[in-house]
Amino acid sequence: MIDRARLAELRASEEKRFIELHPKSGQLFEKSKVNMPDGVPMSWMAKWPGAYPIFVEEAKGATFVDVDGNTYIDFCLGDTGSMTGHSPDAVVTAIREQAGKGMSAMLPTKDASDVSADLASRFNLPFWQFTVSATDANRHAIRYSRLITGKSKVIVIDRCYHGSVDESFATLDKKGKTVAREGNIGAPVDLDLTTRVVAFNDLAGMKKALANNDVAAILMEPAMTNVGIVLPADGYLKEVEKLAKKYEALLIIDETHTISVGPGGMTAQLGLCPDFLTIGKAIGGGFPTGAFGMQKHVADSIKKLVELEVIDTGGVGGTLAANALSLAAMRASLSKVLTAENFERMIKLGDRWADGVEQAIEKYKLSWTVNRLGARAEYMFAPTAPTTGRQAADAGDFELEQYIHLRMLNDGFLITPFHNMALISPDTSINDVDAHTQAFEKMCSDLVK
Repeated sequence: MIDRARLAELRASEEKRFIELHPKSGQLFEKSKVNMPDGVPMSWMAKWPGAYPIFVEEAKGATFVDVDGNTYIDFCLGDTGSMTGHSPDAVVTAIREQAGKGMSAMLPTKDASDVSADLASRFNLPFWQFTVSATDANRHAIRYSRLITGKSKVIVIDRCYHGSVDESFATLDKKGKTVAREGNIGAPVDLDLTTRVVAFNDLAGMKKALANNDVAAILMEPAMTNVGIVLPADGYLKEVEKLAKKYEALLIIDETHTISVGPGGMTAQLGLCPDFLTIGKAIGGGFPTGAFGMQKHVADSIKKLVELEVIDTGGVGGTLAANALSLAAMRASLSKVLTAENFERMIKLGDRWADGVEQAIEKYKLSWTVNRLGARAEYMFAPTAPTTGRQAADAGDFELEQYIHLRMLNDGFLITPFHNMALISPDTSINDVDAHTQAFEKMCSDLVK
């Protein structure tokens, strides 16, 4: 048990230290409040612990520097957007060269051919299209699924996250009914009109949700990541595949975060065969982009059902999708950064990070657990690993998380916001990981005194 009075004292001390360490960020924050609500360019940035968000001056590799000159070891890495490390040389060079040759022309480039071939090889889906983000990729896949199947419903996993896709902001209430998730802003319709929610690892629940034969698509991560790392039970994903085929629903696997396990994500690792695969963030080396792959039968169905005359008005697409600059970034990131050799090293360091955290948890007899997902790992405030999104959410402790994030930030470490996840980049070093272990152990020691 954590002494809450002790926790409040520690938090107050760190709040004071934060102000002392970040005066220039404070000044910029006050200036920014004049034209941005809460002084931030995206509303969720207001949730960072501390009196205000720190303002970044520059970032490179596994570190960044704020406007006050403080240097941080970055284990957040843009919540996967910079999993390649900040501004990898190969991607910077590709963007610089392409920017001088044109950024967006609504026409394909050679890079589009190269990148689609690379993705097809990694994930074993033969056909690819490109978007501005993984959110857009998920929207495309859902709409195409409805087109192909003639069905309306989408199944998502309880406490999932797939970007700002309307259908995915649903959860289960205490009676097992699909309802809007807390914080869902301006939903266009009641979520139970579009969506059915099923708990992760619940095959009986999945079968029940499919039984009415009105489900166009199942949208899911192969391992949950946004509510904390929740791993699939042995054989679970293959059984979901079978159910999708039985009930003629299309399976959409979102690998945006789970690519942390290797070059082909969990789809390659487990030999999955989804109808669609969506991905974004890391494949652009930090440059905004997304992509979705599809099986041949899916591509054939789309071609048959979409008339060329109205192909530009179907509710999917965007004039900046597949722009030349994003394709150049993806080509460089995939071919020179997200390589098998780099993943091997990243995963070893991810295990080293998790080992260090586990040792501290055991030393101070904290009832926490650590989950691993390749180059990604996380500690959760529960004695055993959760198997559903609801269990992971119930293990959350916002007060404790805010303290830990603030403490680690003041000590020079950034971890993924709003839960306790670390991600390893190709530039992360053993020294970076071991420095975190030392700081984490000291934090645990102070917490239990």
